[in-house]
Amino acid sequence: MTRRHSLLIVLTLLVTFLAGALLIAHALGGATSTPWRVEREFQQALMIARTHYAGKVDVVRVTRSAIQGMLSALDPHSNYLDPKDYAELRHEQESRIYGIGVTINRRNGRVHILSVIPGGPADGAGLRYGDAIIAVDGKSAVDWSTAEVARNVRGERNTYVTLTIERVGERKPLTFRIRRGPVPLPSISNAFMIRPGVGYIGLTRGFQGTTIDELNEAIRRLKQQGMHELILDLRYNPGGLLTQAVQVAGRFLQPGEEIVSVRGRRRPRPPYRVPERLFSYEHDDFPLVVLINRASASASEIVAGALQDHDRALIVGEPSFGKGLVQTVYPIMQGAGGAITLTTARYYTPSGRSIQRDYSHMSNYEYYDREREQRNHHRPGDKTTTDAGRPVYGGGGIEPDVYIPTPEDPVRARVFGAAFEFVRYLVAGQIKGFSQFRVIRPQKPASDTDLHVQIDDALLDAFRRFVRRRPDFRLSPQELEQHIEYARNRIQEEVVTARYGMDAGSRVALEHDEQLLAAIKTLPQAKELVENLRHSKNKRF
Repeated sequence: MTRRHSLLIVLTLLVTFLAGALLIAHALGGATSTPWRVEREFQQALMIARTHYAGKVDVVRVTRSAIQGMLSALDPHSNYLDPKDYAELRHEQESRIYGIGVTINRRNGRVHILSVIPGGPADGAGLRYGDAIIAVDGKSAVDWSTAEVARNVRGERNTYVTLTIERVGERKPLTFRIRRGPVPLPSISNAFMIRPGVGYIGLTRGFQGTTIDELNEAIRRLKQQGMHELILDLRYNPGGLLTQAVQVAGRFLQPGEEIVSVRGRRRPRPPYRVPERLFSYEHDDFPLVVLINRASASASEIVAGALQDHDRALIVGEPSFGKGLVQTVYPIMQGAGGAITLTTARYYTPSGRSIQRDYSHMSNYEYYDREREQRNHHRPGDKTTTDAGRPVYGGGGIEPDVYIPTPEDPVRARVFGAAFEFVRYLVAGQIKGFSQFRVIRPQKPASDTDLHVQIDDALLDAFRRFVRRRPDFRLSPQELEQHIEYARNRIQEEVVTARYGMDAGSRVALEHDEQLLAAIKTLPQAKELVENLRHSKNKRF
């Protein structure tokens, strides 16, 4: 297919979409123009731009932006995917992507490498914890977001990407040419015994093709270690495959119980229910606490809502994001690989709660700014009841049974950034007197005791001196002293991350996680829910 032919198809699709939208609006009494006028106006605007615009008009980009603009006018989640985005979506759903095997995040104004996968392409090339990515394939990445860097680093299998790196201890930037390869994309980041008898499973990376298999294996291993209570962490889980969410919820519910219903313009389909067991394993009747926060969305909310409505779990944390719109992916431009994700229905919990927040009368920026909304926490409407008659609330995501907000402290945020920068220098061997902390390549911890890195007072003194030399952290000595224990914990987490990888560092952070510690304290309430279920006439374990 030629570029000209592809462009013609895109333009035709755009005009068709606009025309169809106007025909519907006209039928409803809301349109004053004919679709043909819209087509002429679009063509005329494009002709004027190509004739008079001071720069070069990228017609394909302009047309794609027009499609995106049309979709964003429908709702915040209908979207256009270019061929690369569409390919990445398919790969993520299959729990596989092609990249270089790094975890990255934007800290202190730049995107840094936080960990490399042992044996992966980045590890073989010599990338390290703390490397700042300043260019990708010769294009400056200094002002890029984490998502922009990730998008440009990923690509087709066996193709190459060139990264320019700023590394502590090196006078000049370093350049690495790395061949992309398959990168594992597990759903579960951590699964371990956080207390005697209490298991923790961090299902934080989305619902992909392998999620239920990972969960079954994690539960099996934790049971062997004596687990009889579980905390399932869905914080920061953005969602994913509905089929996997249904299976995850069904793992803890009884056959026949409703999990979620999907209602759209077409005839309502039967709700998703827990099927009869297709394979044998014990019913999990242990106390269950589910952690959610403002970034738990879509499939995460389906699981939390179903477990809450059936009184199977106690929900702890913050109200979830409130993403209850169902997107159907429609490929367009056959052969070119693009697609649109169009909202075709809504999700409802078993008690009839809509998961979706209201997005009318606000911009997309306001819609995605959940932090502002949750600083003034209040219960939304749509009150319903669980199976046992407990009140629950919808219309704004899943409301937790026990509200524990994420700590928000601007001083702590600055300590967070300072600790990261300090550890960059520490593990690069640039902090005098602490050469034992230098890390060349990450290793696998020999045992859990390796994660208990001691951050003594001498190292904290070195941190204080480091902060004093860096006014850009905007930390006074008094502020630092007020948060010195938080700084100790942060330094410990970053050192473990540099030595053993991101998941190991996250496990250390969980030991001081205020929401998780609060969740552990609610386990007696979760146990009470289970006892009530056991004695209910309508529930059998």
